Order: sequence, then structure tokens, then C-alpha cells
Amino acid sequence: MGTTPLFVRVALLLMCCLATGRVVGASVARSSSLPRATTPAVMFGRRRFLSTIVVDYRGMKEKALLTALRTRGGESDDEDEEEEDEMGEGEEEDFDDEDGVFDDLETAEDGDDDFDEDTMVDRLVDAYKKTPPFTKGYLTASFLATALGYVFNGNQFPELLVLDWKKTITRGQIWRPITTFFNFGPFGLGYVMTIHFVHTYMSTLERLHHRKPYDFWIMITFGMLSMVFGYPFLKLNARFLGHNLSTFLVYVWSRYHEGLDVKIFDLYTTRAELLPWFFLAQTFLLEGEPPVLDFLGIVFGHIYHHCNSVGLLRAPEGVVRWYKESDSAAAKAIREQYKAISSDFEVL
Repeated sequence: MGTTPLFVRVALLLMCCLATGRVVGASVARSSSLPRATTPAVMFGRRRFLSTIVVDYRGMKEKALLTALRTRGGESDDEDEEEEDEMGEGEEEDFDDEDGVFDDLETAEDGDDDFDEDTMVDRLVDAYKKTPPFTKGYLTASFLATALGYVFNGNQFPELLVLDWKKTITRGQIWRPITTFFNFGPFGLGYVMTIHFVHTYMSTLERLHHRKPYDFWIMITFGMLSMVFGYPFLKLNARFLGHNLSTFLVYVWSRYHEGLDVKIFDLYTTRAELLPWFFLAQTFLLEGEPPVLDFLGIVFGHIYHHCNSVGLLRAPEGVVRWYKESDSAAAKAIREQYKAISSDFEVL
């Protein structure tokens, strides 16, 4: 199959973006009803305005007191003017002696430096800590496996972890059908984009199932089994099953958020249900080959959504009881983590 010229791919990519208003790193366009936190700049402005009021009020008070003294003492206008001039000259000096008035302003200025210390690394660490347990474990395993290949295998995914049915059956290497989904490709821009997509959509779906996480586990299991057995059955060579799984997740996510506006880098806006099809176009334009595997990811996602909607897919009772009733340390730890996620959905 011939390779599509690069300029044709770039032109088609631009046309796709303009036609669909599509997403490469989708952020949901929602208008939050929660009150926004007051920024340091706003707080500084409020303190400065308050201090101005204090200054004006203090001056008015002194002038009113002076007027009352004049009226009661019967002083002449000339003397009054001299006293006003003397007060005007000494007002700034007297006010400067009261050091506590501008303390809040100095504190606000000093506090601005605290926000500068919030680096990208800090934000990444914070996002990692808030990631739901399954998504966190999956992405961590993928990163470690890819790093292992980078160090010992020339930035190629370790051969011991890729899918090989012959070795799985004859040598008992039963981990291969699972670890093959850790493969998002070698370290590079493609890896970063894929891991971002997986984190975005997998973590969102896991949060949506925070009360019944076993339904989320069934969804992931269905997607993995469909690809592990479906691709070989269709005689397709799946290299990066982790990338194909991300397409499955995006499709399921889009069905949960049908009609929702999605933005691409705040430049384009489209509907959530169009997002998986943009990824197909992106794969074709950037890789120069038909996105058959990604298309099958969408097909498997549609099959899952249909089966789940009509009640054909349910978590086994044993899994449900283990999650709800087991006294094992693992079950308790998992319940606590999902309980923390559920608290984010509570209406105060």
C-alpha cells in the first residue's frame, strides 16, 4: 500500500479540523455554577480600595472635628486656614506613622510569590494523586514497562510483554494478553498524546462508576478481550493495543456525553459524539495508513454500549460481593479510594 504524501496528509488534517471543529486534547466546555476562588490580584485590589476608604474616612473625621472645635471656640477664618495648612503638611507624616494600615497590602504582595512556585511538576503530581485507582495503576504500569524498553531495548516495548499466543500457550506466559495493553508506543510525542487521552477518558469513566466500580472493570475487561481475541481472529497485527484501547474508551465516553460541546485547545468546538471519528482521521493523516484497528475499537465500543444498555453485561455476583463485603485489606483499600471519589459528587 502506497504512502500518502505528507503535504496531502497535512492538508486533510487542516480540512478535518475546520470541518468538524475537532479535538486533539479535548477539554469539556462546561460553565460551572460554583463560585470562583478569589485571585490574589482581586484580593489585593479589594485591600487597596478598603485602605483608600480608611484614608478618606480618617481625613473627613479630622476635618469634622476641627470644624466643631472652631465653631465652639470662635476662632477666626485666618487661624482656621493656618491650622488646615499645618494639618495638610503633617497629614502624610502622621499617617505614615500608623504602620498597620498597609500591612495587608504587603502581605498580599508577598503572597503573590507563593503562586509562582506552583510549577508544572507540582500540577502533574497533584493530578496523579487525584487519579482514580484503576487508571492510576494502569498508566503507572504502562510508563514503567515503556521506560524498561527505553533503557534496555532501544526505546522499543519489551518483547517479554508483547502479545504472543504461541508463547502464552506453550510456555505458560499468561501475562502477555494483559501486558500488551501497556504498549502505547515508544517514548515520544505519540506516547504523550496517547497517555493523555487514556488518562482523560479512562479516569472520567471510572469516576462516573464511582458507586459501582465493578461495572467499570467489566467495561475495561470487555474492551481488552474483544481486541485480544478479535484482532488475531481477523488476522490483524496489533502493535499498540494500548492506543487502540484509548479509541474504545473515547467512543464509550462520547456515548455517555452525547450532545456535550467539546473544545480543541479553545479553538474549535464540536459535539462529543464526533470525537472518535476525529481520532480516526488523525491516525490516517499522521500515520499514512488506514485506521483499521482504531475503527474496530469504535466497533467494540459500540457493541459494549449496546449490550450494557439492554442489560446483557453485568458484573458477576462474586465480584460484587467481594467489593461490598470482603474484609480483605485490598478490598478495604479499594473501597476507601472510591469512597473518596464519591465524596466529590456529594451536594453540600
